[in-house]
Amino acid sequence: MNKLQFLFQLLVFATALLMLSDPATADILNYFKDEDGHTNWQYVANWSSGILILLLSVAAISLYRGQQQINEANKALTKANDELEQRVKERTATLDESNQLLKESNILLEGEINQHLATARRLHASETYIKSILESMPLMLVGLDKYGIVTQWNRGAEEITGLKAKDALERVLWEAYPIMPVSRDKVEQALADNTTLNMRRSQRGQFHFDITIYPLEGDSDTGVVILIDDVTHQVTSENKLIERDKISNMGELASTMAHDINAPLQAIINDIEKAQQTVAEHDKHLSNKVFQQIFSLLTDAGDQSQRASAIIKNLLDFAGSHDEEQNPANITDIMDHSLELASNIFSFPHGLKFADISIVREYGSDLPAVPCFSSEMQQVFLSLLRHSFRSMAENDHDKPPRIIVKVLQSYDALWIKIHHNGRALSAEEQQYIFEPYFSAQPLLSHQSKSNDHFGITRSDAGKHLSFPYFIITEHHEGQMAVTSDPDSGTTFHMQLQLK
Repeated sequence: MNKLQFLFQLLVFATALLMLSDPATADILNYFKDEDGHTNWQYVANWSSGILILLLSVAAISLYRGQQQINEANKALTKANDELEQRVKERTATLDESNQLLKESNILLEGEINQHLATARRLHASETYIKSILESMPLMLVGLDKYGIVTQWNRGAEEITGLKAKDALERVLWEAYPIMPVSRDKVEQALADNTTLNMRRSQRGQFHFDITIYPLEGDSDTGVVILIDDVTHQVTSENKLIERDKISNMGELASTMAHDINAPLQAIINDIEKAQQTVAEHDKHLSNKVFQQIFSLLTDAGDQSQRASAIIKNLLDFAGSHDEEQNPANITDIMDHSLELASNIFSFPHGLKFADISIVREYGSDLPAVPCFSSEMQQVFLSLLRHSFRSMAENDHDKPPRIIVKVLQSYDALWIKIHHNGRALSAEEQQYIFEPYFSAQPLLSHQSKSNDHFGITRSDAGKHLSFPYFIITEHHEGQMAVTSDPDSGTTFHMQLQLK
């Protein structure tokens, strides 16, 4: 319609131009006039009708052509619309299919997520359970990577070492805890050999550890796990049972042997007394020299028999005096009685006698009674006095033999010291004198030599001090030590708690 209007307006404008232009207007106006000069309006109407018809024809043609274009546009639009609808249907179908696949994928994904969540919960529960097991273990558990860096440090490790996990993790083990009873060499050996190592580390009176080192399988970067079982209490209990059994067996054996020996000994003593009486009655028939020699021999035999009798009496007293409970006792009385027994028992034929040793007593005033097993304490003192006696007998110096006994109270403890000026102990002897079967003396030539791992002979049970050490430290929960120097002598220190 806009094009038609434009053409119509163009024709009207052209006609107007023709009519308004002077020459053209004159010619046209003359055409529409009659000969008499009057306007022939019929011609004007016909001409105008022709022009109008022409314009209408042009308009009709333009309308027709416009309609065709519109129809073609409508067809194209319809086609495009159909194609668009088809595409929309296809896209909708694809979208529906995609939505269905997406729903199925979402369902599968939701199932996988639920499985992962369930797996995560199980892993968390397992991790918590394993962690709880590790933390609740009564053992010390230490995990190391192949570089020796701590990866695990459980509560048992904290309790035994006193080192918190936060201070041990991510650090080299021997830097975090330098006194670790496992060496780096052992860890490297377990890794290199890919085998489990078992060992025990002990320090008498302090700790006993059973140690296991095993490499972890499947991951070379994981390293090893160290398990340390503190069996100190178990070993101590076992040692107590063993020692109690030994003491009980010793008591039975001492009682049996004492009774068996006492009968012939008493007969010997009676025979010696009769021989002395016989010699005294017939001295006039013997020369003075022979008489003195025989009488001296009989006197010495009688003295040695009396000492043997005193030893047997001591054995019988020890065998029959074991109490189930500790009773308060005066340590100075036990010490005095032990010194008296030592004077009657200890002597070397044709050598030093204990009775010849100078005894210095330094007792504190108003000393309280101490709960103890009196017979066991007496055996402790006798063992230490015997050791002192032998050390002084082996001394090459000209110093008069002397023993100083001190009993003093310090706060809630009673200190007992036995000092002698005999042969001093070496540093090695001081370290291992309280070990079982320790002796500083070499074996006799006819004995089989068997050196332990300390390089010290294990013989001469009369000189080792493990039994008195056990009685003081285990039965009486006290402390015992030794100090020795060639110039100042040797001192045995004992501490007993008063409460």
